[in-house]
Amino acid sequence: MIGSMSKNGAILGAFALVCTAVVALTNELTVERIEQQHQQEKLATLSALLPAGSYDNDLVGSCRLVTSAEYLGSPKPMPLYVARQGDTITGYALETIAPDGYSGAIRLVVGFTQEGTITAVRTLEHKETPGLGDKIELKKSNWIERFKGRFLRPDNEASWAVKKDGGEFDAFTGATITPRAVVKAVKRVLMLQASHPELLERAPACAQGE
Repeated sequence: MIGSMSKNGAILGAFALVCTAVVALTNELTVERIEQQHQQEKLATLSALLPAGSYDNDLVGSCRLVTSAEYLGSPKPMPLYVARQGDTITGYALETIAPDGYSGAIRLVVGFTQEGTITAVRTLEHKETPGLGDKIELKKSNWIERFKGRFLRPDNEASWAVKKDGGEFDAFTGATITPRAVVKAVKRVLMLQASHPELLERAPACAQGE
């Protein structure tokens, strides 16, 4: 009886070890695959933000962290990706937060040249109302494309607002708060570059895997 119980216990123990090993291996492979997919998605987004041929470096590997609650809508460090041609900086892609969306914070990434011209803007995350505020997504409308080619100067600062506030940007029918928040957030990114370029130039590198 005792021998039989010991034998069964040994079998169960071995089975548990095998199961644990299989789970651990599966988890490791899954985590690696998810990270690879995440990096590919990030690269695809960055490639859409900065013109093809304007850089020859590894954009994902160029990640830095910029901290500015005033200009980036959050006290947390925000990822900055630096485009280079050789040793020359040609552009940036900087994540930012529009904290005053209708349904909460809107996470954006803004592409812009070294001279301060917008190359593209993309919405990364939001909770805006489907059919109204979600038009800030490129797959829902092309509204977000209206930033391309724009820049900020003292003589056009007033234009960086929705038309209801005297600016040049269209609002959405029944949803002014969302586009207003996005316009303000993108404008603040250009203000950061113009007023505090050292925050971009001296930003520390991201930790590996960010």
